Amino acid sequence: MKTEGVSKTRRRILVAATSLVGAAGVGYALVPFVSAMNPSAKARAAGAPVRADISKLEPGAILRLEWRGKPVWVVHRTPEMLETLPSLDPKLVDPGSAVPQQPEYCQNPTRSIKPEYLVAIGICTHLGCSPTYRPEVAPDDLGADWKGGFFCPCHGSRFDLAGRVYKGVPAPTNLVIPKYTYLNDTTILVGEDGEGAA
Repeated sequence: MKTEGVSKTRRRILVAATSLVGAAGVGYALVPFVSAMNPSAKARAAGAPVRADISKLEPGAILRLEWRGKPVWVVHRTPEMLETLPSLDPKLVDPGSAVPQQPEYCQNPTRSIKPEYLVAIGICTHLGCSPTYRPEVAPDDLGADWKGGFFCPCHGSRFDLAGRVYKGVPAPTNLVIPKYTYLNDTTILVGEDGEGAA
């Protein structure tokens, strides 16, 4: 009789120990599978906001960044560049930026938070080419009425210095303005605004 009681107790202890070891083994076996479902560090970084130091960006110059695999431009517009913007309104498809190609806080004549800095995604809204920055006024190849802006060499779309599209070109809408914010007077964070990530 005593031997039966001892073997039942041993059996319970062995079953409990085996169950614990088996559960731990299943947990260790699942870790790689669960980890594989999470995005990699590279994938997380690809969507992360990007900081831009604009302290050394000269008036009239452009800073090129990459965010989410797309080119982003920061243009330091001069007072003369800003003065030309209202005169172009009759030549533009959407001068008031009624089509939502920008955050609400950039739905203004300069399409920016601070008038002197344009932040735009550098992809033509026609077929996805990257326009070239052409700040010069009246160059021979663009005509006497060109007051600076962006020219897409793929199919000839034109955008002014606020990224607004001209009439009569293949691009249907203005350049896209991403969400962004100023961390201080010299640093822009692209991909996030005061409300969080884009």
